[in-house]
Amino acid sequence: MLDMTVRPRSEAGTATPGTPTRAEAGRLRRAVPTGLLRRSVSPLLLLLVWQAASSSGLVSPQTLASPSRILSTAVGLTTDGTLPRNLLVSLARAGSGLAIAVVAGVALALLAGLSRLGEEAIDAPMQMLRTLPALALVPLFILWFGIGELPKIALVALGSTIPIYLNLYKGIRSIDPKLLEMGRTLGLSRAQTIRQIVLPGALPDLLTGLRFSVGISWLMLVVAEQVNANSGIGHMMTDAEDFLRTDVILVGLLVYALLGLLSDQVVRVLERTLLAWRPSQGGRA
Repeated sequence: MLDMTVRPRSEAGTATPGTPTRAEAGRLRRAVPTGLLRRSVSPLLLLLVWQAASSSGLVSPQTLASPSRILSTAVGLTTDGTLPRNLLVSLARAGSGLAIAVVAGVALALLAGLSRLGEEAIDAPMQMLRTLPALALVPLFILWFGIGELPKIALVALGSTIPIYLNLYKGIRSIDPKLLEMGRTLGLSRAQTIRQIVLPGALPDLLTGLRFSVGISWLMLVVAEQVNANSGIGHMMTDAEDFLRTDVILVGLLVYALLGLLSDQVVRVLERTLLAWRPSQGGRA
């Protein structure tokens, strides 16, 4: 018989194999800020060189605005309401397109992953769509949907659907057949099998697809907002291009980058919450 008696530690600081001791944990905590500081050195040096080149006249402000000018412009655009107003419009477009993508991607992946007929009908067109460049679809979407909000949201939705579909489809096809057999043995209906076995098993792949889709939604939005738009961050950047305002263009790029970073962190938190039952997830900071 296995001896499952819990024995007390013989001395302070002793840990089970694979668990860091107190001394090791202290070293890890000290190493984190040190590593972060080292990683910050090169970006800070780059900013200093950039500012010095702009201040000395080596780099023309029409070619590339200085970091101080970009910061001043960002403050000014925020104060007069231009940046918040366009940011809200961009967020609404990206959020609407991403919501449509989640619904469409999950539905298509379930149909293709759970049915041979569905796979034959859906997978080939989806594989073809993922190879099409976004810019090639813009004229067609304008002809179909006009020049309002619909073509912009549709473009974001189309680009964001592909990663969700591909990853969830792969996750469904990777479900252990023994789990499906167990579900049949327990008398689960098809809907119960999908809800209690298929979706939980494919959830890690779905969240991976969602992370890719969030990033792609911003990329597609950049394209959509620079074509027949009268609001949004992309429209703000297009207007700045006509007046050679590289500072405004760089503010827009910085906003896009920060939005991508923040949205990715939101998905990471969601991933840690929903996958807390996985040992690799539960142990992450």
